[in-house]
Amino acid sequence: MTLSFPVFAAGMALSLSLIVAIGPQNAHVLRMGLTRQHLWLTVTVCMLSDIVLIAIGVLGLAQLGGLSDKLQGALIGAGMLFLLVYGWQAFRRFLRPDRAAIPIEADSPAGGRVRSLMTRRQAVLSALAFSWLNPHAWLDTAVLIGTASLAHGQGSSVFGAGAAAGSVLWFGVLGVAALWLGRRLDSLLLWRALDGLVALMMWATAIWLFQTLL
Repeated sequence: MTLSFPVFAAGMALSLSLIVAIGPQNAHVLRMGLTRQHLWLTVTVCMLSDIVLIAIGVLGLAQLGGLSDKLQGALIGAGMLFLLVYGWQAFRRFLRPDRAAIPIEADSPAGGRVRSLMTRRQAVLSALAFSWLNPHAWLDTAVLIGTASLAHGQGSSVFGAGAAAGSVLWFGVLGVAALWLGRRLDSLLLWRALDGLVALMMWATAIWLFQTLL
């Protein structure tokens, strides 16, 4: 594999253009950072998942012509169910906000210390679910990037490497931004607004996915 910077840059640009929009996976990373719960573990799992999905697309699905209709339908169905449940959880937090669920630094005016609400195992499973049960992730990485890589012929692997690098860059930046914001947000009103926004976004995505099946 000969490295071609223009092809590598093209892959990175496409990856960033697809991933920057705040979708379910990005929203999950943000929430983990804002609540300071296993942020870098979550970021790492999302990075590795995207790299694997991109590899599947570039090395496999693109050559086979994409996902079969049955597999795509099953994936969309599972993704809809997951998004509906997660949206309901966020909506419940919006309706009944809990001050104890907001982590507080030991030296903050409110006192107390950071509360861990999720185990490492739960954090890994959640990140895997948002990566692998999210139809957007499959369509963006495995299908769109995989298909686009075919245009570069022998350089498809370089294109895929650039796309993977774009994903790593984005999640690293998103993690740092979420960590920075998490140290400054301790308002119950702001957390209610965040949960309400997440619930609406998850449900809107689920409705859009349902319409694609009609």
